Amino acid sequence: MTLKEKQAELIDDLNLIENVQERLAALSSFIPAVTLPEEERREDQLVPGCVSRVWLDCALTPEGRSHFRCAADSPMVAGLVALLCHLYTDSAPAEVAVVEPEIWSGCSFHKALSPTRLNGLASMRQRMREWAAASS
Repeated sequence: MTLKEKQAELIDDLNLIENVQERLAALSSFIPAVTLPEEERREDQLVPGCVSRVWLDCALTPEGRSHFRCAADSPMVAGLVALLCHLYTDSAPAEVAVVEPEIWSGCSFHKALSPTRLNGLASMRQRMREWAAASS
């Protein structure tokens, strides 16, 4: 499955939840699979531009696929960044570098999130894009 196909399927699945606020609350289900344990969080993993502290760990699997883990101080932000990590994990770095997240508009999250939160998510996406470009 390509990253674009994965994203379209994820948007379809999330949109089964009609209420945007409930859809946002459902993002917490992505957290356990991509959590960066507290003892592994480092200063160099902090994502600049986020109001909450957000850590992002980027790695390549032995198969050459991307693997992202994250953590955030805020429960809401933790769900949002976990969704991004879930979306891009197990994709080729070349795809991660070029496929932009349409999930914010596809699930109407952009209407429910503050500009500050959207800017923080853009900073996280930038960090992922830079890592993927360097890893391709």
